[in-house]
Amino acid sequence: MSGAPGKVTIDGREYAVADLSQDALNQLSSMTVVDRKIGELQQEIAILQTARNAYAQALAAALPKD
Repeated sequence: MSGAPGKVTIDGREYAVADLSQDALNQLSSMTVVDRKIGELQQEIAILQTARNAYAQALAAALPKD
């Protein structure tokens, strides 16, 4: 989903936002909110994976040596 100002491209077709029905605008708005949330969660996952890696390294350092 992308497009020039005042336009949106969905599935390879460009639409003028002004021409969309209220239902289509509502669906587009919901998709935008969900896309934003997905991005936020992907960032959070990256942060958590980094923390987990640090804990794994600390654990490895804390284990008895052979």
